[in-house]
Amino acid sequence: MKRLLEWLHARTGYRAAARVMLDEPLPPGTGWFFTLGSVLLALLSIQLLTGAFLTLYYAPTPDHAYDSVRFINSQGAGTLVRGLHYYGASFLVVALAAHMLRVIAFGSYKPPREVTWLSGLALFGLILAFALTGYLLPWDQRAYWATVVTINVSKLTPFAGDIMAGVLRGGSAIGALTLTRWYSAHVIFLPAALALLVVLHLVLMRRQGISGPVRPRTGSPTPFFPAQAARDVTMILLVIIALGAFAWHGAPPLEGPADPTDATYIPRPEWYFLGLFQLLKYFPGKWEVIGAMVVPGVAAGFLALLPWIDRGLDRDPRKRRLVMTVITIGAACVIGLTTLGWHDRPMGASSPDTWSLREIGGRAFAQKLNCARCHSETGLADPLEGAPATRGPEWIAGHLADPEMIAPGLREPLAVVHEREAAAIVAYVRRASRQAYPGYPPLVETSAVVYARYCVGCHKIEGDGGTDGPDLTHVGSKHDAATLRRWIVDPELVDPDAEMPSFGDRLTEAQLDAISGYLASRK
Repeated sequence: MKRLLEWLHARTGYRAAARVMLDEPLPPGTGWFFTLGSVLLALLSIQLLTGAFLTLYYAPTPDHAYDSVRFINSQGAGTLVRGLHYYGASFLVVALAAHMLRVIAFGSYKPPREVTWLSGLALFGLILAFALTGYLLPWDQRAYWATVVTINVSKLTPFAGDIMAGVLRGGSAIGALTLTRWYSAHVIFLPAALALLVVLHLVLMRRQGISGPVRPRTGSPTPFFPAQAARDVTMILLVIIALGAFAWHGAPPLEGPADPTDATYIPRPEWYFLGLFQLLKYFPGKWEVIGAMVVPGVAAGFLALLPWIDRGLDRDPRKRRLVMTVITIGAACVIGLTTLGWHDRPMGASSPDTWSLREIGGRAFAQKLNCARCHSETGLADPLEGAPATRGPEWIAGHLADPEMIAPGLREPLAVVHEREAAAIVAYVRRASRQAYPGYPPLVETSAVVYARYCVGCHKIEGDGGTDGPDLTHVGSKHDAATLRRWIVDPELVDPDAEMPSFGDRLTEAQLDAISGYLASRK
């Protein structure tokens, strides 16, 4: 082994390179605060590695992107890898923000480290660009509509709004060119730029040296190895363990496949963009450009000019009160806006892994129509649960209405399907394509049939339904089961001015008991 290492050193000079990395002289007093840079490098490496594995299975086309991500989620290793990649983005943003705050608090941007600071800011913007471009790739509802918002915001760019939107969109509408363009940026152009910036940042850091404690301490410089290296490794291991705990159960479940016709969907960005998303709400209409461009631009400009704004030689944060006050106020605003955005969620929005009553009722309607005769493991078509999600709601509805649509002569015409039953079946098929039916109690299943057929046109539960009648999401906190049953049987007996039709002659006793009991349970 000794001879082999001697031969390798003679050809590569690896020992000299190791000495350069491990013997870096550090100012006395360097401690745990200076481990964040190594944590960032480790997280970036995890993101690049997991992203490379995900590209082995991901298909960047609108017809296959969603199903390819769903396939990744269905595999044990794929669930873990996607979980590491998804939560790793959040860990990366947090670590980068903490690193920047440490640099500001320690005054590490002061001469001669101005260019090092600017390269770090560029890295921050690049990582946010990674998060933004990666957001579209699953091609589900959340990704699609958040991208619509992003492109609309880009139109506010002064003097070049339409050009920016066109570059991001790739065509006249968000579609295949958009997805391909964002995927290329995410896996080719941004990683290349990231590698160049990381190398530049490290070269500048080694050239100028780290700043060390804010109050210089006496003593000789100490090498990076072993003391500081041990601190870095310890912090990296702790962060990786925490990331693994988050990723153990995989990334959050996908929402429905991207549906450009669903204008009722309320987009929600990831938490690290919630502050900007919330800020836009305070600048409506023609003032939107202030929240989208002016305020973020002023903040970015202030950070870029910070080494020239804070020109004093003292690095102690207690003696730089003006700068630290501005930074503290800015950080508080970001945290406050993010918190407000986190709590300002659409009322009644259900969890993406919880089936709606319409979807549960659609399953019962599909069983009544005997859809499984063809859609089964041994049938002519894919099973409804786990089938590819490449068909939109209009296609599925047309398939229900027209038996000659895709299987001429192979399927008997269906009986006339009520439009609400058809809509429920469409909702069920789209849900079942991404998540197997989890099973619900008979009370819920019976109530779902009633709600999907008779109630959904006027009433809303968990954000799904009509608006002509009152929202029933928490109706059980106002009325008991007996009152609700009387109301459903004959509303005029409860309220002479009621406009709701009576359903006593349309529902069975079991259905009346089920729907009234279910609604009463919704507190």
